[in-house]
Amino acid sequence: MRFMVIVKASKDSEAGVLPSEELLTAMGKFNEELVKAGVMLAGEGLQASSKGVRVRFSGGKRTVIDGPFAETKELIAGFWLWQVKSKEEAIEWLKRAPFEDTEVEIRQVFEAEDFGAEFTPELREQEERLRAQVAGKP
Repeated sequence: MRFMVIVKASKDSEAGVLPSEELLTAMGKFNEELVKAGVMLAGEGLQASSKGVRVRFSGGKRTVIDGPFAETKELIAGFWLWQVKSKEEAIEWLKRAPFEDTEVEIRQVFEAEDFGAEFTPELREQEERLRAQVAGKP
């Protein structure tokens, strides 16, 4: 099972305040543990929303909205993509993260089998081909 682990933004992250050397060191150690255990597939921190945009889709119209965005509690400051056996395992890993005063959300990623019959053999083949291309395989 794959899970997206979403680190929520804070006033500091939105203000562009960078983590301390101590937190970066602790996070590096935690990430090493995740990688050694085969859990971490990806993980990145994100720049403040002032450097981002949103694109709103309404019918055929596309509207670009420049950041920053007002609701800090709804913003994302970073993420991991983890491969684990269960949501409970993801929770146990996350409890070990070196965070203080933040909120982190865990959401399961859809897998092909979750889509049922609507995900036809042709669509499955396309999905597999695209994943192989992203992974750098011919």
